[in-house]
Amino acid sequence: MSYNATGNSASRRIATLLDEGSFVEIGGAVTARSTDFNLQEKETPSDGVITGYGVIDGNLVFVYSQDAAVLNGAIGEMHAKKIAAIYDMAMKMGAPVIGLIDCAGLRLQEATDALEAFGGLYYKQTMASGVVPQIAAIFGMCGGGLAVVPGLADFTFMEEKEGKLFVNSPNALEGNEISRCNTASAQYQSATSGLVDGIGTEAEILGQIRALVAMIPANYEDNDSYEECTDDLNRVCADIVNAKEDTAIVLSQIADDQIFFEMKKDYAKEMTTGFLCLNGMTVGAVANRTKVYGADGEVEADFDCALTVDGCKKAIDFVNFCDAFSIPVLTLTNVAGFAATVESEKNMARAVARMTYTFANATVPKVNVIIGKAFGSAYIAMNSKSVGADMVYAWPDSEIGMMDADLAAKIMYADSDADTMKEKAAEYRALQSSPNAAARRGYVDAIIEPADTRKYVIGAFEMLFTKREDRPDKKHGTV
Repeated sequence: MSYNATGNSASRRIATLLDEGSFVEIGGAVTARSTDFNLQEKETPSDGVITGYGVIDGNLVFVYSQDAAVLNGAIGEMHAKKIAAIYDMAMKMGAPVIGLIDCAGLRLQEATDALEAFGGLYYKQTMASGVVPQIAAIFGMCGGGLAVVPGLADFTFMEEKEGKLFVNSPNALEGNEISRCNTASAQYQSATSGLVDGIGTEAEILGQIRALVAMIPANYEDNDSYEECTDDLNRVCADIVNAKEDTAIVLSQIADDQIFFEMKKDYAKEMTTGFLCLNGMTVGAVANRTKVYGADGEVEADFDCALTVDGCKKAIDFVNFCDAFSIPVLTLTNVAGFAATVESEKNMARAVARMTYTFANATVPKVNVIIGKAFGSAYIAMNSKSVGADMVYAWPDSEIGMMDADLAAKIMYADSDADTMKEKAAEYRALQSSPNAAARRGYVDAIIEPADTRKYVIGAFEMLFTKREDRPDKKHGTV
């Protein structure tokens, strides 16, 4: 079988994803070579996976699309080798790899041959990590060892009804059944596990992939991923301060044409991550969030002003991708401490340590805007000047310091009367917690009006465009 845009679901997905008429198939004549268990009597056209290349908005991409009509899309030796060959070509050409997954797992008739080739696919994904972007989209089954494939990808999307992603099926988990908790569902993998970046219909997620490919670099050396900006570089964002609790709105207001592409929007909503363009340059954004507003302006979710384990993990993965592909990072800080629960305490120190390391280790241009509270070591971890931010701005009403002024006064003057406590809190706020105090010590580069945030961050990233930063010579860190 050769590629046919009007044929089965595997070819239809390719046709929808790529620019019309641009797909070129590679390896269309390949079939299974195993003869065990009379496999030769079954037709395996293209060995169950269509592979090739094409363009998205003129950008070269390599694609594989699994065909569930061939042995339920099960992966055999030649199937895996075809995908591995696509990875080899993508790394040579410096172009993203997009995998459209619909697969029943490993092909039992091929046993160790299939297993060996499948391991080779893991290896190719590992070698490609940080070289070219890897995107996975799940339309049907993606279970067992195949679940590692989206885990090794940079971004994963999932069809909301038919997509199933699992290592162990829900009914195989002790004390669980699928009706109680469908751990394989798109909603669970998006909101609870955090592996999936976006869910929707088939057409919606293919559209999201097209939008993502247009924003991110083709490879780690790509310096051409810039678009002409027709938006006013000095555009005043008059109402931005009213949206500071929901930083997804803040980021959309300062972005070119007010477009913010949020990633993992259902997971750890107290931490916002995503891409925006500033003067045509793609920037990755990480921001604390205390409220989520719906399209109707009503509050959909409310969060403490604190770092969480899941929020840190979300930021870590995103900043690592940005640093690998030389995408500048913008942070919006509004954090007063750490989530305080028995459950979070299990992993909090490790998660915050890894996030601190990730920000400090990143050598891309880094700009931080303090829009609310910035207290204690939680602030230090959020891309502060002390861990490597190149430019730090603060809004006039922000608070920067060890802790809330009222709490500090209670600790320092525990035996004082209420009037004294109030007086000392005000004194502490002026001397220790104001952005002016931080600016006088050089911890903040400038205090800016919220409405001018777009102008200032664009100017900072333009100045930082030629940034070069050396690190101590070593193989790699261990955090």
